[in-house]
Amino acid sequence: MTLQEPESLRDRGRDLEDEFFHREDQRLIERLNELKVAETTREALAKATGITKPAVLDRLMALGIRAETVTALLIVPLVEVAWADGTLDAKERRAILDRAGDSGVARGSTEYALLEAWLDRRPDPKLLTAWTYLVQGMCEHLGPDGAARLKAGLLERARTVASASGGVFGIGSKVSNAEAAVLAQLEAAFAPAPGS
Repeated sequence: MTLQEPESLRDRGRDLEDEFFHREDQRLIERLNELKVAETTREALAKATGITKPAVLDRLMALGIRAETVTALLIVPLVEVAWADGTLDAKERRAILDRAGDSGVARGSTEYALLEAWLDRRPDPKLLTAWTYLVQGMCEHLGPDGAARLKAGLLERARTVASASGGVFGIGSKVSNAEAAVLAQLEAAFAPAPGS
């Protein structure tokens, strides 16, 4: 055994230790960057919605909602009403697209493309959950009068979509039972959240 063997083992040990700490530093840097991105996303989402409660913002972020999708999210109730009976017909599609501008969704925008995708294929139910969190957080920020205006406008647009088609030869209720159930669910979303 030579004197160089223990020294080379020490050098190798130091190299392994340096490599370990380098990887650990990299992991910590990545985590810090993730936290910075999350904070930036939270701030942008708060600015876009007016919501200030971190718990509500975190729930929205966990559902994949970002500031750039908030405007499209405001259309979700109309989409849900249209899909309530399992199909979306041309009259319902037209009614939604006609009202998209009322919610700030401009033709040709990213939000409009997202809306068109929801009209082509029924969106995931978690989208309605995200909308519910959004509207409850916004109502807290808007106060009773603003929340009442938001609710009235939204329900009026949703009822217009629900009555866009249906009935038999123009006779009878144009709003199906499934659509009425979704309208009731939308209205219930405006009730104060438990514990608020």
